[in-house]
Amino acid sequence: MDITSLILLGMVGLGIVSSNTPVTVAMIVLLLLRVTHLTAVFPWLEKYGLTIGIIILTIGVMSPLASGSISLSTITGSFLHWHSLLAVGIGMLVAYLGGRGATLMGSNPTIVAGLLVGTVLGVALFRGVPVGPLIAAGILSLLIGKS
Repeated sequence: MDITSLILLGMVGLGIVSSNTPVTVAMIVLLLLRVTHLTAVFPWLEKYGLTIGIIILTIGVMSPLASGSISLSTITGSFLHWHSLLAVGIGMLVAYLGGRGATLMGSNPTIVAGLLVGTVLGVALFRGVPVGPLIAAGILSLLIGKS
C-alpha cells in the first residue's frame, strides 16, 4: 500500500473516531477511486469538485426558501434586527474571503496541502464542517498579502 492510500486511510480513521460522516465518506470514496484504479477521475474532481460542492451546499442552504419554510416576509423582517444585519455583513465577508481563497489555492498549489490537513484535523478534532479550506485560504491570503 502506498503512502497516499495510508494517509487517506488515516483520515478515514480520524473521521470515524470523531464521528464525522462527511469526512469518513469522502475519504473512503477517494480511497476506493485509488484502489479501483479509477484515477482518471481525479483531474475532473480537481477541476470541478469544488464547484459541484459549492452548488450542493448552496442548494442545501437555500432549500428552506425554496420549500416555503422561510417566507419573504421573514427574510424582509430579518433586515430589521441587528443580529441579522450582522449576519449579512459576515456572509459578505466570508464570500469575499472564499473568493480570495479560491484564487490563492489556484495560484499556490503547495499551500493547498497544509490547508487541507488543517481543515481535516479541524473537522475531526473540533467537530467542524469541511468548508474551511476556501475561508482559510482567504484569511491566509490577507496575512501573506497575496490576492
